[in-house]
Amino acid sequence: MYADIIVDISREKLDKTFEYNIPKELEKNIHPGVRVDITFGARKLTGYVISIKDNPSIEASKIKDILGICPASVSTDSEMIELAYFIHEEFGGSINAALKTVIPVSKSVKHVERKTIVLNIKNDEALDELLLKYKKRAKAKFRLLEALVTDGDLSYEEVTKKLCVASATIKAMETEGVISLVSDTVYRNPIKDTDRGEYNITLNDAQNKVYEDILGHMKKNEYSQHLIYGITGSGKTEVYIKLIDEVIKEGKQAIVLIPEIALTFQTVMRFRRKFKDRVSIINSRLSAGERYDQFERAKKGDIDIMIGPRSALFTPFKNLSLIIIDEEHENSYKSETVPKYSTKEVAAFRMKQRNGTLVLGSATPSVDSFYNCVQNKCYLHKLFKRAKESVLPKVSVVDMRKELENGNKSMFSDELDRLIKDRLEKHEQIMLFLNRRGYAGFISCRKCGHVPKCPHCDVSLSFHKSPNGNTLNCHYCGYSIPEYRLCPECGSKYIGIFGTGTQKVEEELHKRYPSARVLRMDADTTSGKNGHEEVLVPFANHEADILVGTQMIVKGHDFPLVTLVGVIAADTSLYASDYRAAERTFELLTQAAGRAGRGEVLGDVVIQTYTPDNYSIESAARQDYDSFYNTEINYRNLMHYPPVVHMVVLLITSTDEKKVADAADYIKEKTYALNSYTKDIKIIGPANASIFKLNDMYRKVIYMKAQDKEDLVKIKNELETEFLSGRFCEIYKSVNVSFDFDPYNGV
Repeated sequence: MYADIIVDISREKLDKTFEYNIPKELEKNIHPGVRVDITFGARKLTGYVISIKDNPSIEASKIKDILGICPASVSTDSEMIELAYFIHEEFGGSINAALKTVIPVSKSVKHVERKTIVLNIKNDEALDELLLKYKKRAKAKFRLLEALVTDGDLSYEEVTKKLCVASATIKAMETEGVISLVSDTVYRNPIKDTDRGEYNITLNDAQNKVYEDILGHMKKNEYSQHLIYGITGSGKTEVYIKLIDEVIKEGKQAIVLIPEIALTFQTVMRFRRKFKDRVSIINSRLSAGERYDQFERAKKGDIDIMIGPRSALFTPFKNLSLIIIDEEHENSYKSETVPKYSTKEVAAFRMKQRNGTLVLGSATPSVDSFYNCVQNKCYLHKLFKRAKESVLPKVSVVDMRKELENGNKSMFSDELDRLIKDRLEKHEQIMLFLNRRGYAGFISCRKCGHVPKCPHCDVSLSFHKSPNGNTLNCHYCGYSIPEYRLCPECGSKYIGIFGTGTQKVEEELHKRYPSARVLRMDADTTSGKNGHEEVLVPFANHEADILVGTQMIVKGHDFPLVTLVGVIAADTSLYASDYRAAERTFELLTQAAGRAGRGEVLGDVVIQTYTPDNYSIESAARQDYDSFYNTEINYRNLMHYPPVVHMVVLLITSTDEKKVADAADYIKEKTYALNSYTKDIKIIGPANASIFKLNDMYRKVIYMKAQDKEDLVKIKNELETEFLSGRFCEIYKSVNVSFDFDPYNGV
């Protein structure tokens, strides 16, 4: 047996592993993540086992033996390596890609140093020195010495800028032995100091029961998984905080995952009120230095709670015992880049490593998670009463076909228009949700039918309005061209704008309700580092009356003054080429409805749709999850879709259209040849992906379904071996293949 080993876990050189022989007596105890003693050149060093294999890649006689297992083999690094190996095995991709997912790479990140100048002599000696500097007319030295005697230690920056003392003078006084320069590392803190107030919330009876039930399992010190199914506003966050408080009292740590960085500000403030500076955040808007520093603070034990989206899962806490995944139904918990891992499965593995507890929470649980509860793989806890005694909003479904029949051609139904005017008069707030950014879906020539498409992707360009000139943009690769007035195909001036985006809704709001203060929140308005806060904070402070946006506005936000939520086009997500389309529509509509009436005033929700009799829309309007789940799971069972069966999608891509087609056929033949695994596996394809061309890459897909996920993992392993060697590697060098298990999005 042979082991691939990273020497001394050098984060800058994660790609480089070295092969070592595993002596017979160590074989039973060597596994990925174990720390071992090895000889490296003439030195004796330690390293971490990354993977194990039967055959060496170089001549066996040239491979050195592992000397032994380190006594302190279990460490944060070894756990993270074991986690990386799990991701590599379960979800595909290279081991190095998995390592770089779980271990923050620190190259090109500079540490922030804080320099402090301290007096190196006693006070009476300092007074003598002061007199001497005065006599010698050494003004800068006198100024520095006087400040140190009067104020004590001074920062280097204060001395050079405020006292105007040159660095050469400081160096000279250090050489004289009068002062010392002390340096220490300062970790960047991404959380701004705010008026946090105090946390003084007491759990109600329903919340307390959920807390006690989960706590009972936590005290057994064994792995357990829980789903808190709580309607919007039922107080799930307060239960999380109480559980974390218990964990911290025992000297342990917790990770809280949230689906979008849009939620970070509000979520962090709640936790900061309770846990003060023991909380930090991770998200993609942080600089490389800020991100690295948060992981270092966690490793040193300076913080106990990390909050953030998917990447926060890999916080290297030494005593991690609780992971909470809020809004667990969100598709952002599935990585869309290799390795395409499921956050929930990886979180479960981390907690199994630690005998810890995994808590999932949602007002609209994913079908997968609820199915696990039905299958007794997860404990179910329900919260069906709003924590602040507020009542669920009144929901109206408006058939937009009838609006058109009655002569209303606008994007606002008569019902929504009436309620918007009512709320503006009452100085209450409104949220309008439309899951499409930009001004319009696409433009088309009404004479010849030409629709401008992205030259790099097989999609139409979206129309965006701008004071600097209107543009046609690709939402996939960022390609952009100026708007044209004449059709490039036939020269016609009859260019029509079709569909509606958030930008167009914002424009219409200004026309219809000129006195209303409107904010827009989508990918275009939140691209800056603090983009989300720049929209959410003014809205929370009632500096705006209407917030219009994409799905990022409907997830988890708590605005007590919002008493009306309008869903402009409920059908936008319903007809996506994805088996989860109905589930996603139900979730978005239920979450949107949950933003209304969270304060003392009863809320209203208006859902505008062209298919009011669809079961996902009907169930969302009634806030009836059970009805939706029962219908949806029957469809999944009938069509053999997850979670009833497991599925993996092979995505085959290349810049060469013919090669991608040939490679897809070859992979299908190879898959059929693996008879020992494929007898219970259904293979579909190859076929063109839903977007055949994306970023100049042609895309083919092959689907495989099986009752047992392990059968799919075995076939994945066989195919990956084939991709790294043999005929495929020789012929299809320009072809890439990735695996996506139980995909969250259509491919």
